[in-house]
Amino acid sequence: MLSVSKPLLSPTSLAAMAIRLPPTPHAPTHYAPPHRRTSPFRPVMRAAPSSSTAATAVSLPPSPKKVLVPIAMGTEEMEAVILAGVLRRAGADVTLASVEDGLEIEASYGTRIIADKPIAACADQVFDLVAVPGGMPGSVRLRDNEILQRIMVRQAEEKRLYGAICAAPAVVLMPWGLHKGRKITCHPSFIGDLPTFRAVESNVQVSGELTTSRGPGTAFQFALSFVEQLFGPHAVEDVDSTLIDAALERSTEVNRVEWPFDHKPQVLIPIANGSEEMEIIMLVDILRRANINVVLASVDESTNIVGSQRMKIVADKCILDASDSKYDLIIIPGGPAGAERLHRSTTLKKLLKEQKQASRMYGGISYSPLILQKQGLLEDKTVTAHPSIVNQLTCQVIDGSKVVIDGNLITGKGLGTVMDFSLAIVRKFFGHGRAKSVANGMVFDYPKSRNA
Repeated sequence: MLSVSKPLLSPTSLAAMAIRLPPTPHAPTHYAPPHRRTSPFRPVMRAAPSSSTAATAVSLPPSPKKVLVPIAMGTEEMEAVILAGVLRRAGADVTLASVEDGLEIEASYGTRIIADKPIAACADQVFDLVAVPGGMPGSVRLRDNEILQRIMVRQAEEKRLYGAICAAPAVVLMPWGLHKGRKITCHPSFIGDLPTFRAVESNVQVSGELTTSRGPGTAFQFALSFVEQLFGPHAVEDVDSTLIDAALERSTEVNRVEWPFDHKPQVLIPIANGSEEMEIIMLVDILRRANINVVLASVDESTNIVGSQRMKIVADKCILDASDSKYDLIIIPGGPAGAERLHRSTTLKKLLKEQKQASRMYGGISYSPLILQKQGLLEDKTVTAHPSIVNQLTCQVIDGSKVVIDGNLITGKGLGTVMDFSLAIVRKFFGHGRAKSVANGMVFDYPKSRNA
């Protein structure tokens, strides 16, 4: 399960960590998903059934399970994309539906996402689950959509699963009366708007057919709770194992150098068809929350890319246009197919080579450290990476840490470590206080002090 409670380490000696040396050349009251390891999450709470719900079983249509995730201008992009990405990994048929006039929406931190269809096309469909992301003003725009309101009211009346996260429980569900008789939670900024005797502060609250959650930092828990409700506990274990987190140290730093800046940091995130969209969205969202200028650049012919979980993201510009600028940091996202396409970009190869020669920062997540190695950027470096590729790396690999920083190089282990990876970048640029502030806004558990 995604760990959110491990301390952020100060520089750690390699002797204290598990290191791979280079090879020689040649449900219940407490929701606790079944795992081979103990979940470090705070428990998901389930309310005791009320008299109106105790005798009612949730009736779901046959598989494949159909899920609706509505989105709007100002929707919180992490919440929407994590919901869709995790549920698609579990085998659900997920529809991202726009309540706007067009399919393309600009989310709360500027990422542009293209929905699968308009909400009107979903009006007469039956869904096993309707899950509403938060974000402002996205929650207000969702609340004001009459078609979505009819879908949600019917969902509740017919005793099918529905849920909301962040601002949406207070801003969307309450005006529609879909919270009545339920225990609910939401983002701390809106908890005062909930009925006092119904409000709880658990990360995820399951109350009959309704599930609510607190913010981007609890979005994985929220999504996994739906995986269990739709597919059962074994599906949770299967999906959770792909997130690559486990009980790891939060961050390890060797060959420490400062990343001081007297200007707003400029970060380039190149993307391609097949890139892991959850990684992309989390990186962009968190870095922009910290007031970092982030440029998404497509290495493909179009600025519209389709990610590994079939979500459509619009890049800010093409890689050739982006190459006119200098960047303080270049980060390569994962996704095996996307990483290979990034590797084939001659423009990106040139940018990365210049980045290293100028001693500027660069890094990668999940599968992309292998691409950095192919381009000669990991010589004498220490990294972490997705477990499926570590045996192909010829540098030192630290297995026991989500994030490894080696001088001007930063690497992350996998999808489930991207929030920690992004916050480590914020900490290196601005210090622990800024990282903690961003984490608090996301409702993501983070150490109170650097050495905690």
